[in-house]
Amino acid sequence: METCLWQDGVATPGRTADDDTIRLPNDVDVVIVGAGYTGLWTAHYLNIASPSTSILVVEANHVGFGASGRNGGWCSSILPMSLDRVAAMSSREEAVRLQHLMYETVDEVGRQATSLGIDCGYKKGGYIGAIRDQRQMQVAHDSVREASSWGLAGDRVQLLDADTARQRLNTTRLLGALFHPDCAAIQPYHLVTGLARSLRQRGVLIAEHTAALDLDSRLVNTSRGPVRARHVIQATEAYSTRWKSQRRRVVPLYSMMIATEPLDDSTWSAIGLSERETFADLRRLVIYGQRTADGRIAFGGRGAPYHYGSRISPSFDQHIPTKEALEHTLRDMFPVLRDVATTHHWGGPLAAARDWTMSVGPDAGVLKGGAYVGDGVATSNLVGRILADLVAGHDTELTRVPFVGHRSRRWEPEPLRWIGINSLATLATWSDTSRPGAKLAGRIVDSFLS
Repeated sequence: METCLWQDGVATPGRTADDDTIRLPNDVDVVIVGAGYTGLWTAHYLNIASPSTSILVVEANHVGFGASGRNGGWCSSILPMSLDRVAAMSSREEAVRLQHLMYETVDEVGRQATSLGIDCGYKKGGYIGAIRDQRQMQVAHDSVREASSWGLAGDRVQLLDADTARQRLNTTRLLGALFHPDCAAIQPYHLVTGLARSLRQRGVLIAEHTAALDLDSRLVNTSRGPVRARHVIQATEAYSTRWKSQRRRVVPLYSMMIATEPLDDSTWSAIGLSERETFADLRRLVIYGQRTADGRIAFGGRGAPYHYGSRISPSFDQHIPTKEALEHTLRDMFPVLRDVATTHHWGGPLAAARDWTMSVGPDAGVLKGGAYVGDGVATSNLVGRILADLVAGHDTELTRVPFVGHRSRRWEPEPLRWIGINSLATLATWSDTSRPGAKLAGRIVDSFLS
């Protein structure tokens, strides 16, 4: 079985055989650590604003090695934190402004992909969240009421009855659905490698297989020597935990995916998703799926264990129990897939802060951005624009969003971290069943995430 569908047969465009031996400059204007979405979007907007600014991107592995090249391909307006939390950091008006910025960001990603000639299969078909039991029905009604309280219901959040929902997604036990138009399906690795190609064509140096050993506000010591800079940006998301001093800033949570073989037209007629809508249902333990441009289903979810000490390893990138659970869920939703082969299975770590809140801004003189909790395809574009404005010293509507300068409290030390995170995952799974104690388990999970 193959590993990551998105990276199957895709090289890093614009890279040459000499890239690993090119001598790094001693001094540049900006060093960016990490060649994923956050780092490359930042470099992109910096270069657009000031083509003469010298930029070096260093990447320990290859472009898009982390979550940027392995995610579910949802370019969505979803934020990792609630609007209530955003309002508590600022005001209700600022929370609503941030949500509208996210709606605009979904379109911005599509505009930039088109402008740069990146064929990432961008299709803004929206997101449909199936309602498949009474608890999920309550979740849907609560979501619509909450959206209304923020003035965000109507076209932005639609509650569909079963017949209308089935026109988009024909899943089992369908009682209705939530529909959000502000979501696009993409091929995530094509987007990140396309960004790298564009940057290289514009003269931005991207040094792959070049690890940042340590860094401060003016210096990055790399595996190929030191580089001084006027600005240092860290865009390493879950891999930030590789530095011992940052091990409790975020935790690496693993998410797993599978992909089916390409489906024939009759199978797609039975399933729906004619507009390539992204899809899930409203269970607590997150699942997510999309109809790919080549006619497969790419489907993922949580459930893989957190590893003691915030460890990250290639050996964790597949997890057979989670793979089998995803296959079972997919076939339960769509019985027509019972004889369809799974051709790919992969996973990887995403970053979560202790308060589930993303952040961007200076930390000990180094500019950082991230903690997207799996919602990074669009949010990383917004953060890249913010970081570019911060480097330029501009005071803009972007640099004033509430999470700029936010600092989450540290995660608990081990073994409390390992016990707590894995216990919450077990409770989330339990809460999605009809077994005794499911409601209590759900309340515990919700209280932690709220």
